[in-house]
Amino acid sequence: MQSKNISDVIEEYLKKILSDNPQIEIRRSEIATLFNCVPSQINYVINTRFTTQQGYLVESKRGGGGYIRIMKVKFVDQQELIDSIIAGIDTHISERNALAIIHQLYDEGIISPKIGNMMWSVLSHSTLNCREKATENKLRATLLVAMLNSLRYKRQ
Repeated sequence: MQSKNISDVIEEYLKKILSDNPQIEIRRSEIATLFNCVPSQINYVINTRFTTQQGYLVESKRGGGGYIRIMKVKFVDQQELIDSIIAGIDTHISERNALAIIHQLYDEGIISPKIGNMMWSVLSHSTLNCREKATENKLRATLLVAMLNSLRYKRQ
């Protein structure tokens, strides 16, 4: 059995709260204390696991009365979601972030489980298997953008 790292636990905790509420406001220091970690760990989780591409909007206010607000967002239509995801993909994308995008496409009803599994099999490390991580992440980004572009149009 694989143990979860602290980032996974924090992500799970925040998503559990978000499952019952459309948005949450947290204080970085309070969450860090709760999980006995440094506040920068909370930043890492929010910056990597609560992105627009994953269906979240994050606002923050710094200072003594500061907060971080996380909201689960729904896109108006599929085109807007796909455009947003493509805009957020840089020249490289990690395996984890690619999987998160595939999950979001499935959750939004844009792809079926069969298409999601096919996308994942193409984008996974075991398929790409490049010697250099940067090369693999670049290839993954190129392939994912091509797949997303193909989802923009209905075939007749």
